[in-house]
Amino acid sequence: MFTGIVQAVGRIVSTKPLVIDAGKLPLAGVRIGDSICVQGCCLTVTNRAGRRLWFDVSPETLRVTAGLARPGAVNLEKSLALGDRLGGHLVTGHVDGVGACASVKGGVYAFHAPAALSRYVARKGSVTVDGVSLTVNAVRGRRFEVNLIPHTLAVTTLGRLAAGARVNLEVDLLARYVERLRGRG
Repeated sequence: MFTGIVQAVGRIVSTKPLVIDAGKLPLAGVRIGDSICVQGCCLTVTNRAGRRLWFDVSPETLRVTAGLARPGAVNLEKSLALGDRLGGHLVTGHVDGVGACASVKGGVYAFHAPAALSRYVARKGSVTVDGVSLTVNAVRGRRFEVNLIPHTLAVTTLGRLAAGARVNLEVDLLARYVERLRGRG
């Protein structure tokens, strides 16, 4: 489990295998087998050397995510330990779908969610975009808006987004379970 509070921006330096320079991510205690959320996707560390982390990524993961198939900046977060502060919301790192940035106007970012996910996005609810926990401010059909503060733009990859960019989305975990319990999922 994760919180959606990005701990560092790293950089993909190789895609086959996936190797990430962890940037300023605290690596004390990170071992082979640990989970790291990379751009919203939970991946398992398979090797570590200095500031570099290796991950195996299946063809299916590459098919259902964005931002892992080419070098570039990625949001990173280590998994929660029991007793850690939960600053964002509960995030599994299981990408539900790939959406798109619809527009950027000042600190207001609009996104289009896939039709199958849009019913889980609620005003004042939580959503994860590229691994970042965000509060939804408006919803119209498949489109939703969030306000991003300067701090979030400075410490994540979201400040680099432009209209048309593909993003990894994870909807609120509780919304999925409520739907399942109601017999609709």
